[in-house]
Amino acid sequence: MRFNPLAAFVALGAFCISTTTAFPPYAPLGGLSARQLEEIVPTLDAKVPPPPPGPPSFTGAQLVDDKDHPWRAPRPGDQRGPCPGLNTLASHGYLPRNGVATPTQIIQAVQEGFNFDNLGARSAVYSALLVDGNVVTDLLSIGGKTRLTGANPPTPAIVGGLNNHRTFEGDVSLTRGDAFFGDNHSFNQTLWDQFVDFSNRFGNGFYNITVASELRFHRIQQSIAENPEFTMLGLRHLTAYGEAALPVNLFVDGRKTGSYKGQLDLESARSFFRDMRYPKGFFRAAQPGGGEGADVIFLAHPTSPGRNNGTVNSFVVDDSLGGILDPCKFYTEFVNTTVRGLYPSPTGVLRRNLDINLGFFYDTIASGLPDCPQVFPYGPV
Repeated sequence: MRFNPLAAFVALGAFCISTTTAFPPYAPLGGLSARQLEEIVPTLDAKVPPPPPGPPSFTGAQLVDDKDHPWRAPRPGDQRGPCPGLNTLASHGYLPRNGVATPTQIIQAVQEGFNFDNLGARSAVYSALLVDGNVVTDLLSIGGKTRLTGANPPTPAIVGGLNNHRTFEGDVSLTRGDAFFGDNHSFNQTLWDQFVDFSNRFGNGFYNITVASELRFHRIQQSIAENPEFTMLGLRHLTAYGEAALPVNLFVDGRKTGSYKGQLDLESARSFFRDMRYPKGFFRAAQPGGGEGADVIFLAHPTSPGRNNGTVNSFVVDDSLGGILDPCKFYTEFVNTTVRGLYPSPTGVLRRNLDINLGFFYDTIASGLPDCPQVFPYGPV
């Protein structure tokens, strides 16, 4: 079994907490010992995960910066993370404004607020929930680096959310720094300046698929040269290319047509990436979408999954967890290595909910890869 530093870190923090301390309801349980799970799970408000929602009845362009969803700045304690789209939805009230939501709420919000396609929304949400959410309470934080309080002695442990590194979130974000440098979730002005520079050089002042292709490759090479702990394995190898395409498909006003379609102006981009806010009067995309063009971005400068070996410029190919060219292997390893590594021997309600959510995630895999067999890491359901 692979050593998982995140799981070890979370487990260490939980070990230091007295049994009387309230466990945050969105905090993931992965990496905790059997004894810790025996103490914590009964204190949680367990839910039976409901089936994911389907597509909305209307999937055309629609005003989403409307009077029912006014922008409000995050309050103290509200959680925001590395995903500008989810941050925007929370700040406009499509998601709970505290940044903690159920999978159903997130799927509905990304569809309503951005016209994210249903299959892509389900795939992203259930993969994130399995590694960064609480599968017992059915909650996920879109940010979530939160100190566990009540520990004696005090502990720096963190729990919950998409800010956790090397699970769903990963290196080479377009506008967020690598975790190695200390902050993987806040808007990074230096990287934004680079985003603008590439948009001006390759997109005539717009961010588009051509810009995404060049900037994605540059960020990978940049991290290889600067981050000794750079990794881009398995899930991250897929999402790195998908997230580069997403702004082209979902952050462009849905009323734009012709030569303006697929061209994200920099003022709108800054509103999403920095301000977590729709541009004034923004209409969502005219048709459901998400990661279209990710294959084009990858093929412009194909980079295999891999990692640095503890020093800069030491990149080695590592396809042990699959990647964009082998999505079935990714699925198999995600379940058998990543999820099972976090939850080696679940029992009771924890196992039940893991099995249910793994089934929801597999449904999204089977839709595109019907010959990829389902994996049952804990035995038949």
